[in-house]
Amino acid sequence: MNKVTDSTKEELLRVTERLLQSVSSADWDTYQELCDPTLTAFEPEGLGHLIEGMDFHRFYFDQGGHMGQHNNTIVAPHVRLLNDEVAVVSYVRLVQSIDESNTVGTQRFEETRLWQKRDGQWLHVHFHRSSPT
Repeated sequence: MNKVTDSTKEELLRVTERLLQSVSSADWDTYQELCDPTLTAFEPEGLGHLIEGMDFHRFYFDQGGHMGQHNNTIVAPHVRLLNDEVAVVSYVRLVQSIDESNTVGTQRFEETRLWQKRDGQWLHVHFHRSSPT
């Protein structure tokens, strides 16, 4: 295992935050820029199936993303560098929201994201997101 430097950790957390912001704001262009076209995922919306590619995710962006205001907070992030070109970022994500009726709420997700560096840019290649019950 390679030791992750502070600057690499900060870079990976920044790109992860940028990715989450693109989801919250339904910014498909940024999401597509940050993700490999062959992105794979396990997430609650997939109902236990491995999701492959971008089409599944595009559907939610096309619906306007999340309604209302959102704030993402990454809690207790852990960054592990597997080599100079592959990293795992794990954390708990808190999503604060206000819906159309001004109801405030918070959701919690446990997330692991796999990033691969290509041509100097980190690309999101796989994630696992779960919502504890």
